Amino acid sequence: MDFITLIQLLDSTVRLATPLLLACLAGLFSERAGIFDIGLDGKMLASAFFSAAIASLTGNVWLGLLAGIAASLALSALHGLASITFRGNQLISGVAINFLAAGLTVLIAQDWFQQGGRTPSLIGGARFNPITLPFADQVEPIPFIGPLYAELISGHSILVYIAFAAVPLTWWVLYRTRFGLRLRAVGENPAAVDTAGVSVIGLRYAAVLICGVLTGIAGAYLSTALQAGFIKDMSAGRGYIALAALIFAKWRPWYALWATLLFGLFGALETRPDVIEAMLGIKVQGQLLGALPYVMTVIILAGFVGKAIPPRAGGEPYVKER
Repeated sequence: MDFITLIQLLDSTVRLATPLLLACLAGLFSERAGIFDIGLDGKMLASAFFSAAIASLTGNVWLGLLAGIAASLALSALHGLASITFRGNQLISGVAINFLAAGLTVLIAQDWFQQGGRTPSLIGGARFNPITLPFADQVEPIPFIGPLYAELISGHSILVYIAFAAVPLTWWVLYRTRFGLRLRAVGENPAAVDTAGVSVIGLRYAAVLICGVLTGIAGAYLSTALQAGFIKDMSAGRGYIALAALIFAKWRPWYALWATLLFGLFGALETRPDVIEAMLGIKVQGQLLGALPYVMTVIILAGFVGKAIPPRAGGEPYVKER
């Protein structure tokens, strides 16, 4: 495999890892606060549709992004209402959101655009275009460093850079702020947080809404940056892969970055099985590479590579003692 092919493969890895990373960080906030969210995929799907639809109707991708975040926040609020206020089963609520989004997006798309459940193709200002970083053209002829900067680091949409910047920001919020300390405490021992006079319900709603914002950006990226429009079920199970990456990362922000990049690499290799064949000399089915994230998650859960211990109060509604 030559250097240019490697750069192209890594470039695809970054693009495919971006929605996984955003959704993984979204799940991280929610689950650290003790709210399991199976509905990441549904929120991404709803955001992808409304982002593409509003961007198509207005010609403004930023309005599309806001619409996608609003749709994701609405579903997050619904999940919070069911899980926090009414103390319902969090897993069932998340699955219901996935089914709701899968059916509703196609129904509205057909009603609005009459194109078989998809939106028109986005062009011009209706989608996020690649950004060329400073000096990318000047350094491109330089061996090794040039292609690395000009092709791999430069040339992505702004949402890619936002996703990668969210990793250190998430780490700082969770581990260096009072809010983050309380959020993690709510996921471990909500009764102690309540005793200290801090609202458990308020913190959990805050975490769920942050989750909604991040999944909204992830969904918008799918339809307005990675692709140029919405198609049926375009999230393609990425929300579930993000959950697998979250378990693989043991609920830590920096580990989440490397886990999603690894899963993104598997996705890139799934479309380029010829690279594996050239390197190893054996033919590998693309579907096998697509299944690897789940296989690795099962290995982690089985305890072969250390234990993945979720927040102790995760999935349990908090009932205040009288």
